[in-house]
Amino acid sequence: MHPKLFEIPFIHLTIQSYGTMMVIGFLTALWVMRRMARRAGLDGEVIGNAGLYALISGLVGSKLFYVVHHYDQFRGNLASIFSGSGFEFLGGVIFAGAVLLIYLWKMKMPLRMCLDILAVGLMIGSGFGRIGCLLNGCCYGKVTDSPIGIRFPYDSLAYNSQVRPDPARNRTEPLLKIDDDFFGWLSTDKQSWIPARPDEKYEAALKPYKMLTDSQKELVAGPYRCLKVYPTQLIESGYAFTLASLMFVFWRLWASRRPGLTMATVMWIYGILRLWIENLRDDNPFEYAWWTLYKGGTVSQNISIYLILLGVGITMFVLLKAPRVDTSPKKK
Repeated sequence: MHPKLFEIPFIHLTIQSYGTMMVIGFLTALWVMRRMARRAGLDGEVIGNAGLYALISGLVGSKLFYVVHHYDQFRGNLASIFSGSGFEFLGGVIFAGAVLLIYLWKMKMPLRMCLDILAVGLMIGSGFGRIGCLLNGCCYGKVTDSPIGIRFPYDSLAYNSQVRPDPARNRTEPLLKIDDDFFGWLSTDKQSWIPARPDEKYEAALKPYKMLTDSQKELVAGPYRCLKVYPTQLIESGYAFTLASLMFVFWRLWASRRPGLTMATVMWIYGILRLWIENLRDDNPFEYAWWTLYKGGTVSQNISIYLILLGVGITMFVLLKAPRVDTSPKKK
């Protein structure tokens, strides 16, 4: 975990890991998408602009969805909404998708062809974004004894989740029990620590590491250290890159003659993978709302089910249509 890459001297501007990985992902995806657009005879600049709008609207949408589904942690401290922590990928996909549909329609671009290209770019961006999630400490997995398990530092999102009950995930007791002295608040001048009462400790903050006593630091490094969790960020990054590569080859060899097929295939394959990976994650609350098909699943699992159904439906529709005859010059 390394949420801050470095600080620029003199101006004290901190470069965040998550944002940096998003920019790297966007630039890589943009390069690939422009090559695909030229090969399909489309305007690469329009595709590039669409990618930029997708990035911006995706970040806004993923933050909004995260805030809605984790509102309790922002209650009374709305300024923390703008911190680097907390994004929900599928929320960004939905919001960005709506923005892209409007933009491509206004530009009179062939919608399905453009969405095929953007789907590949989205998976590339997701692969880099999940590496950013690992560095940021969000989207963490469940506790595991597996050799692939990783540990996060004291006071990380994963650590806070383990030392507190989580009613949103039907967990009434903490996974890791630590002394009450670790919970409390900073004084007004931020120079001293005020321990919380036992009955209010789970509503309090964790004691900053720099204020821990030597014996408390030994506990944090020993029996009170973070339990190992699945590296779900790296797993998601791996399958996003793999899916992007496979879909790029799929589009080059065959699917470019059937506009919409690459996008639809990405939808149902990604939906299946995300449905599975959510079983290994431990950060999203369970949902029982009226719109959920999977009561007790997470928001992402329910959205994934809709993605699978929609993707399969579009796949069948595209396959029933005659393939497009490509008369455009092939550009490399």
